[in-house]
Amino acid sequence: MKAHELRDQSLKELESLEREKAEELMQLKIRLSMRNLDNPLQVRELRREVAVIKTVINQKRATAQ
Repeated sequence: MKAHELRDQSLKELESLEREKAEELMQLKIRLSMRNLDNPLQVRELRREVAVIKTVINQKRATAQ
C-alpha cells in the first residue's frame, strides 16, 4: 500500500491496520524460523509496509497537535 493511499484513511483505521500487519509479520517470522515459509522476502515487504503505516500515523499525529 502506498503512503498517499494511507493518508486518506483516519487515524483509527491506520492504527487498526498497523496492528493487523504487525500480527501478520509476527506469524511470518515464526514460519520463517521454522523454515516453513515459501517466500522469505514477504517478511521484508511486510516490515516495510508496517514502517510506512507508522510513518503516516506519526505524520497525522504531528499535524493534529
